[in-house]
Amino acid sequence: MEPIIKTEKLFFSYETSENEQPDMVLDGIDLAIDRGTFVAILGHNGSGKSTLAKHFNALLLPQGGRVYISGKDTANEDYLIEIRKQIGMVFQNPDNQIVATVVEEDVAFAPENLGYPSEEIRRRVDEALKIVNMYEYREHAPHLLSGGQKQRVAIAGVLAMEPECIVFDEPTAMLDPQGRQSIVNVIRDLRDLHKVTVVLITHHMEEAIDADRVIVMSDGMIIMDGSPREVFLNVGTLQQAGLNVPETVLISHELRADGFNLPLDTLTVDECAKAIFAAILS
Repeated sequence: MEPIIKTEKLFFSYETSENEQPDMVLDGIDLAIDRGTFVAILGHNGSGKSTLAKHFNALLLPQGGRVYISGKDTANEDYLIEIRKQIGMVFQNPDNQIVATVVEEDVAFAPENLGYPSEEIRRRVDEALKIVNMYEYREHAPHLLSGGQKQRVAIAGVLAMEPECIVFDEPTAMLDPQGRQSIVNVIRDLRDLHKVTVVLITHHMEEAIDADRVIVMSDGMIIMDGSPREVFLNVGTLQQAGLNVPETVLISHELRADGFNLPLDTLTVDECAKAIFAAILS
């Protein structure tokens, strides 16, 4: 099956002053993302991960190479509307995506602008708000909601477009731990219950534990690509790339250094606790 997102030798740099050499933000990225998967893209600030995300729905266009969405070249303007319907984007600050003074009106904004009939808009709005557990707030004012609730409304606004894929560009960066967890739960449900392809851009390692695939970027290049268990085993490589590892992996790594026989692929708290208990009894 054709991947929903594919890049071929993708290069991109931002403009600099006349005498400065431009920094290569994306340096020959080759990547394919399959439908129905949850892919986490990790990297420190400046690694290129958010720039890559903006290429997935043609907010940015390649300076070299190609990006294809279901086989459609993003550089072809004839495909632009179709690509942006297919690939939704959720950003860091929900206030930048909320445009109306009532929650349900905000979620209805994009379908209304595309000319869908009112019955279809009503169906999409109600369904989207139920998916993110915000239906009971449909008549509330968005500015009175918490940060996590605002972000869920922003996600509902994207869901109302019924995209095949949603790209989350550090959606929890401005949230407290409770708000972060609520968004992580929504992302997990989108993949598990609603079969939406999810691409999560983040530097929070714990958010990537449930991903099908983890991609690590550094200096505009992909330096690791595999399952969470495969990637997080490479503690040294991640730390050299300016990243932490999940606390469960770090605990196991440090206890191994002290002589405990612990596996390094204990990603969840329960797995880590059981492994430590077994090591103490052995």
